[in-house]
Amino acid sequence: MIKNGEFLKRQYPQSFLIKQPLWGTVAFAVILYFFAVIYHPLNIHGTGSMSFSITMLIYCLLVSAFVLGISLLIKKTNCFSKNKSWTVSKELLSIITLLFCIGFSAYFAGFVMENQDSRWNPATFLDSFSRSVLIGLIPVLLPSLLNIRFAFTPEIFREYKFQESGERGKSDKDIIHIKSRAKREELSFMPDEFIYAESDGNYVVFHLVKQEKTFEVTIRNSVSEIERQLAVIPYFMRTHRAFIVNLEKVVSNIGNSLGYQLRLKGSSNSIPVSRQNIRKFDDLARQFLLSVHN
Repeated sequence: MIKNGEFLKRQYPQSFLIKQPLWGTVAFAVILYFFAVIYHPLNIHGTGSMSFSITMLIYCLLVSAFVLGISLLIKKTNCFSKNKSWTVSKELLSIITLLFCIGFSAYFAGFVMENQDSRWNPATFLDSFSRSVLIGLIPVLLPSLLNIRFAFTPEIFREYKFQESGERGKSDKDIIHIKSRAKREELSFMPDEFIYAESDGNYVVFHLVKQEKTFEVTIRNSVSEIERQLAVIPYFMRTHRAFIVNLEKVVSNIGNSLGYQLRLKGSSNSIPVSRQNIRKFDDLARQFLLSVHN
């Protein structure tokens, strides 16, 4: 049985509206508009001389502009938290925040569409707010409900230490040289100085450690090309489309058959292992990592 506190702390994928605010808001606006126009929920009606469909279009565009701003804020602040992992509680908080945004923005959007004098009273505010929140439930909840299976899939937790072998290969002793698309950019490091690399658009950010101090180096290249250049080290693994990890730095993982989140020595970030790469990670973990807690 899952306790409420434990359930709320479970890792959960961000909804599309938060993960991709721009395209998520476009989807939100389209769903909201067609839902309002087709079903006429809660006896909503047109305004003044404008038709019902035009009224709803303008309302949807105004409300969606506010939703986009709040979604960007939630994404940037990680739901107002320093903890970078996304959980069930953060997903719920983001839903509540977005619904409040919809309620307030719809009320103030009415000042553009309707007689302003008739809106300055508590009854109008409560009526507009409650109707807008109820209508906004579907386009806000739908992206989150698509991921509901993640909240109920049993999780595993493992701790590791690197399993030293007698001979790790000559490549371990060689300096790794990374070539960039920009001819003037070069990067060299020893295998044990590499923590992980992360794709950032047309660049790859290397997270390195030297003399117990961590630092980042950005190189213009694709993560696929960097993966090819790092292939000489067997315990360097691409765990996700955007991440390459040094398994020697893995200290624990938490997750389930839908994906892992890795904790690495020298980094406070959680690194994902995608569902497609779980089997490969488990195989390499058995080869290079010693499980100390399962």
